Amino acid sequence: MAKFMYLDFDGVLHDDAVYCHPKLGIYMSTPNRTLFEWAHILEELVEPFPDLQIILSTSWVRMRSFEFAKSKLPISLQKKVTGATFHNREMQKIEFDHMSRWQQISSDAKRRNLKNWFAIDNDCRGWPELYRDRLVLTNDRLGLSEESVQNQIREFLSQP
Repeated sequence: MAKFMYLDFDGVLHDDAVYCHPKLGIYMSTPNRTLFEWAHILEELVEPFPDLQIILSTSWVRMRSFEFAKSKLPISLQKKVTGATFHNREMQKIEFDHMSRWQQISSDAKRRNLKNWFAIDNDCRGWPELYRDRLVLTNDRLGLSEESVQNQIREFLSQP
């Protein structure tokens, strides 16, 4: 059975202090930090799982586009990306913005009729206790660099 991972970017693949400026583009405001600095960790974690599918749950899709967000990932991860929680043809940005990350993800999982899914995110607001076992919660500043987070992801991926 295929497994699905909802993936946030900010606070997961890099520090959460990311900003978008009309002239500067997307940039990291934390000194000595870079965008996607921990993406290689995720690559290593998911490499043994060829059937894993990634659904982007990052605001980058809403702010820019699905293709833009997907293109920022390493090629090996791009190949696993099958969709996103935001679809500009199916929903209004303002409506989507007023949903919690839990609502965005759970609505998408329901629409896709997914059973075997989990999320990696630094935002747990609105996430019901009943479904907290589907969330790998990351620290805004440490993301995937924390060994405990990596271990939780390994645990999810190794479950049948």
